[in-house]
Amino acid sequence: MKPVLPCPLQKIDPEVAAFLQKLRSRVQIGVVGGSDYSKIAEQLGEGDEVIEKFDYVFAENGTVQYKHGRLLSKQTIQNHLGEELLQDLINFCLRYMALLRLPKKRGTFIEFRNGMLNISPIGRRANRKEKIREKFVEALKTEFAGKGLRFSRGGMISFDVFPEGWDKRYCLDSLDQDCFDTIHFFGNETSPGGNDFEIYTDPRTVGHSVVSPQDTVQRCRELFFPETAHEA
Repeated sequence: MKPVLPCPLQKIDPEVAAFLQKLRSRVQIGVVGGSDYSKIAEQLGEGDEVIEKFDYVFAENGTVQYKHGRLLSKQTIQNHLGEELLQDLINFCLRYMALLRLPKKRGTFIEFRNGMLNISPIGRRANRKEKIREKFVEALKTEFAGKGLRFSRGGMISFDVFPEGWDKRYCLDSLDQDCFDTIHFFGNETSPGGNDFEIYTDPRTVGHSVVSPQDTVQRCRELFFPETAHEA
């Protein structure tokens, strides 16, 4: 989700929020993010109002789904992977991080979500420039080859671990049932390894790679309000 609608770790700009409600007068809108619902709600609204401002809210890559203000479905990684593989994965991550020597270690290192694990080798409160995640991901790919796991960049300092098929394309199955003619997707991590790549390149979507909330708004103006696209 970040920085497509809000800038990283900030609330959505009021002007962007107002534009999205204007956009709803022409098309149905949804948000899909790797974060859990509480983090999405914190950035996009107050309390549960986010599920009233978007027709669809897909948290944790769509493994937690809200449609028209109500919870539609929820999947859990522990039920899918099983406790043995899950513990092997967590134990490997803890051992790997224990051996890292960094300028600082702060905050939460493993965040357990319904649909994934979010791993931040330096802690979620550390400076985002201190990145070592690429080597960490390669070590995990080697250790857990053939185990049905996927790894992708999540946010500025972390990466996500989830079962095969549980990337952001997971939400498309729900949208397929509603028979939309076209699904436009806007994302910033659209290169290989990014957590937007799979849904961005999926043939069921028209993908748009954006760099900021303002870029997202401008692309939407051009698509859905062509008569005012150059007034902003």
